[in-house]
Amino acid sequence: MAKDAKRMLIIRLSALGDVAMTVPVIYSLARRYPDLHIDVVTRPFFSRLFINKPENVNVIGIDFKGEYKGLRGTLKLLRRLAELRPDYVADFHNVLRSWVIDRYFRLRGCRVEMVDKMRSKRKELFRTGDEQPSFISRYADVLERLGYTTPLTFKSLYEDSPGVTPFVPTHPAIGIAPFARYFTKTYPADKMREVIRQLTEEGYNVYLFGGRGAEAEELKQWAEGNDRCHSVAGAYTLEEEIALMGAMDAMVSMDSSNQHMAALAGTEVISIWGGTTPACGFMAYGQKITNAVYLGIPCQPCSVGGTPECPKGHFKCMTQLSPETVIKKIKEVVPPPTR
Repeated sequence: MAKDAKRMLIIRLSALGDVAMTVPVIYSLARRYPDLHIDVVTRPFFSRLFINKPENVNVIGIDFKGEYKGLRGTLKLLRRLAELRPDYVADFHNVLRSWVIDRYFRLRGCRVEMVDKMRSKRKELFRTGDEQPSFISRYADVLERLGYTTPLTFKSLYEDSPGVTPFVPTHPAIGIAPFARYFTKTYPADKMREVIRQLTEEGYNVYLFGGRGAEAEELKQWAEGNDRCHSVAGAYTLEEEIALMGAMDAMVSMDSSNQHMAALAGTEVISIWGGTTPACGFMAYGQKITNAVYLGIPCQPCSVGGTPECPKGHFKCMTQLSPETVIKKIKEVVPPPTR
């Protein structure tokens, strides 16, 4: 790095899908400005998303439940970050913890900008359904305000180095990640199992993605007795799962971190939306809005991040979304195999 090169600190602490959305922006920034040194602060597990990162990107995993817990931990963190000597701070999180970091560096003369979460406009979003800017574009806007115009040139995590998968899937391969953190973002299990049944009967090979523990156990049951349906949930590392997503012909996902990880791998995503919609700003990087499957009924969206239960009590946004509608979209993206 040149002696007079600048340094930027980027903060995005959680959650997995939100951190994944920063990757295309950070990689595009790093490649456009190779003399800019970029330090990214996130949680240790999320740091694993930064596969094949540019040489001028350094990812720092911070454990807020360990040595950086509480007031004493925060002071220790500030001292550690001060050693990085950033010229700019890009706050991609905009929460209380990042505000403390922002304030600290402003007092040290750093230029600080933070992402606009548009909290004041959410009521209008729920009332009208008018689309908000994507968070990916909002992250790029933070960099613009810091003086770093960043066209989004990112293609995939594997554009310079191919991903290594634990096995080679049988094509046509459809990955399905049927779970989301909240009830209102999750397509009903009986309907998703019907999607899987029809797809496999028509010759598609389905690979089920999910977390360890209860999700893995449930998906194992879904795959039983179906030679064309395979659960990979809980069997591989995060890095291997992302590489496997990259090997799929398409991924089917809820509004969850899985759609973002699949997008990072360069895979086309069919996304299913219920209590949230793409208007909330969480559409995965580089994906077609025509591949977002949702009914668009008057009460959608009802939240930005999902809720444990339907505020209206009927959950029509998902229960009235037929398996045939989902299957039709999958077939448009990946034509049925010839027999």
